[in-house]
Amino acid sequence: MAYYLQGKIRSYKRNVRIMNKICFLLIILSFIFNSCTSEPETKPVPEQEITDSLTYASEDSTESIDPQKIEIEKVLLYDKHTLDDSYPYKDTTRVFQWDKIRERLALMDSIRNLSASWGILQNYKNKNGEAPLVKNFHRNEYKRISDTLGVERYQSVPLFLPNDSNKAERYGRDGMLVKYIKSEGSFIHVTTIDFDGEWKVPQKYIKVIHDTVVFNKAIFVDVTNQNITTLEKVDSKWLVRSMNPATTGMHKPPYMQETPLGMFMIQEKKSKMVYLVDGGQETGGFAPYASRFTNGGYIHGVPVNAPHTALIEFSPSLGTTPRSHMCVRNATSHAQFIYDWAPAEETMVFVFD
Repeated sequence: MAYYLQGKIRSYKRNVRIMNKICFLLIILSFIFNSCTSEPETKPVPEQEITDSLTYASEDSTESIDPQKIEIEKVLLYDKHTLDDSYPYKDTTRVFQWDKIRERLALMDSIRNLSASWGILQNYKNKNGEAPLVKNFHRNEYKRISDTLGVERYQSVPLFLPNDSNKAERYGRDGMLVKYIKSEGSFIHVTTIDFDGEWKVPQKYIKVIHDTVVFNKAIFVDVTNQNITTLEKVDSKWLVRSMNPATTGMHKPPYMQETPLGMFMIQEKKSKMVYLVDGGQETGGFAPYASRFTNGGYIHGVPVNAPHTALIEFSPSLGTTPRSHMCVRNATSHAQFIYDWAPAEETMVFVFD
């Protein structure tokens, strides 16, 4: 009898163990099933996540943008001093780099497809306050503080990593387009478009763009070939509105400075942009029909040196070698065309090499 009871007890314990295993498996299967069929939980983007700007834009749009499928058609609105796709220069040939232009138009189309809020980094002449020092900095050839990537502190915006509000990581250039993510106290979380990254920016350095902006006009400045072209999105095509020679900024300390590469927005316009004599406070003259896109960088007409006042239409130096002070010189009538055609805070400017 005792052996019989012991056998029953052992059998009972074995059955309990089996039932426990079955219940455990059922719980696991139920978890897997619910995870696969229920709506995914919305989670914030990890603070350290870095994304490529073009890929990021395409993932949020209905389809990725293939630069080779960008349709470009020449329908000029300004036809003076017009250059061909390729043209002679001294003993070489210069070109309009349509492949690079298409890549940037693909980025613009991706941005146009996004339902997002946008802003412009702004700190012209440090009007929003001098940017704090970044973690790593040095003094450049112009004896100005710069981050390790060559962006100067003056007129720039501090970019903080999402998990660090104490020390800025790098500087963002005045005029850069950013995508708004969220507000956090006195900071705004943004994604930069011109280079990879999610950052925190003090609110005073960001100008929010109106929701109705669709980004359908762009200006392309080629510092290698010293030319400029304007394009406008109409229906499914990008229409070329002008193709002209230009002269960009020259790297020559302590006063002349190259036009910075990158993606910017037209921010303001001046019918006459007065400039000073290098190293002094005396008026040196003015540049007509000036459209500012970053720091002291303007797209403008041929400079008029004081005491002269009459406008100059064209200069033989246009389209040759860099010789400006960060600005992009144009024929005066072309600068006027851009001045009238390109609305501020709606028109992108791409400077590339």
